[in-house]
This record gives sequence, C-alpha cells and structure tokens, in this order.
Amino acid sequence: MAESQPGAGREAPIRVVLAKLGLDGHDRGLKVVARMLRDAGMEVIYLGLRQTTESVIAAVEQEDADVIGLSMHNAGHLALAPRILQALADSGLDVPVVIGGIVPEADVSTLKELGISAVLHPGASAVEVADAIRRSVA
Repeated sequence: MAESQPGAGREAPIRVVLAKLGLDGHDRGLKVVARMLRDAGMEVIYLGLRQTTESVIAAVEQEDADVIGLSMHNAGHLALAPRILQALADSGLDVPVVIGGIVPEADVSTLKELGISAVLHPGASAVEVADAIRRSVA
C-alpha cells in the first residue's frame, strides 16, 4: 500500500527543514509536526524559533532539503511566504514550501497562487501532514 502514496518509492528519506520565521515564540505545534514526520520515516532538520529567510535558505542548501515546512501563527503568512519564495528563486533552489498553523481559509488560495505547495491547519492529522509533504516532493 505504501507504493500508492505520493512520494513513495524514493530511495532516500524525504529531508524536511522545519522553521518558525520571525519573532513568534510559539513552537509547540512545530515540534509535534517534527515528531509526526520522523515517525513517517522522514529526516527532519528542526531550525526552531526566530529564524530569518536567510537562515532557512542556508539550511536548505547545507542540508540538501527536499521541502521546507514553515509554522505561521503571527498573521505574517502573506508577508513572509513571498519572501521565502523569492529567496528560493534568487538562490536557484526548486524546493517546495508547506505552511502550517493559523492561516485564515480566505488566504489559502492566495498562498497557493504565490507558489506555496500546501497549507495545513491546526488539528491536521499525522497522515494529512505526511501526505502533504509527500505530495509536495512528488
């Protein structure tokens, strides 16, 4: 059954950089997501709180990450998402970005139009989180 899942069949585990951009100090949910992804067989590089666009891009380059997961709880998603996408483009990196956290449903289509691969809301199950990551890299 695993072969039917998006991203299945990869030889190496999916490498995910998880970070919290900006000054928001709430990372409990991001730590839970890190555990979910590890339990799903992915390699997680957890950068933690108060990251900058530059620190995330540097980690993606250094760790050869397959996907970026960003936690948003500070209503900065419409300002921070374009910055990370532009920094990826400027660096020549083709790495999908998944956002999770407090994102109003009205903003989801805007984020996807900008190039965000997936948006996850509070309460997403471990299966939903892992599947969103797998689809993003498939």
